[in-house]
Amino acid sequence: MKRSEHAQQIADRFRDMLKEAGDSLSAEHYDELTLLIEAGIDTALVEKLESIADKVDKVAHSIRVDAETFT
Repeated sequence: MKRSEHAQQIADRFRDMLKEAGDSLSAEHYDELTLLIEAGIDTALVEKLESIADKVDKVAHSIRVDAETFT
C-alpha cells in the first residue's frame, strides 16, 4: 500500500471516530492531518533505510577484508 493512501485511510478512520463521538473538524484540518501522518511515515521509512544502509556498509566492509585476505 502506498504511504499516501495509508495516511488517507488513517485520517479517514480518525474522521469516523470523531463523527461517532459527535465531533468534527474542517476538511482543511483533515487534509493537514493526512499530510502529518504521511510525513511521519516518511520519517520512519528514512530511519529504517538508514539502518539498512549501515548494515549493508558493514557487510561490504567485511567482504572487502575477506577478499584482501585471499589475495
